[in-house]
Amino acid sequence: MLQGSCHCGAVSFRLNTAPEWLTECNCSVCRRIGGLWAHAEIEEIAIEGSRNATLAYSWGDRTLAFHTCRTCGCTTHWENLHPEKSSRMAVNCRMAAPADIGGIRIRHFDGADTWTYVD
Repeated sequence: MLQGSCHCGAVSFRLNTAPEWLTECNCSVCRRIGGLWAHAEIEEIAIEGSRNATLAYSWGDRTLAFHTCRTCGCTTHWENLHPEKSSRMAVNCRMAAPADIGGIRIRHFDGADTWTYVD
C-alpha cells in the first residue's frame, strides 16, 4: 500500500497495490506539475477529501482531469473522464513520503512527442 497527501492534508490518496514503476512524463502539464505518477485501476485507488477540496483541470482531448488542492495548490492525482474507455487513473507520488517510494523504479515517458517510454 502507498499513501500520500497534499501539503495541507485536505486531499489524500491510498493506492492498494504497490506499483511496478513510477512514471515521469514530459508533456506540457506533467513537466510543469513535476508529477511522479503511479498508475493503477480506478478501484485500486482511494481519494479522500471533501467533494470541493480540489480544482479539476482538463484540456486538449479532455480525457483526463488533473486535481489540485484548492487550499495548498498541490496536484494530487488525475482521473479518467471516460472510464468506459479506460479503467486507469494515477496518483502523484511526489505527495508520498520519500522513504515510501525510494526503492521504486522511475520510468521516463515522452508525452510531449513520441508517446512512448524512453528509458
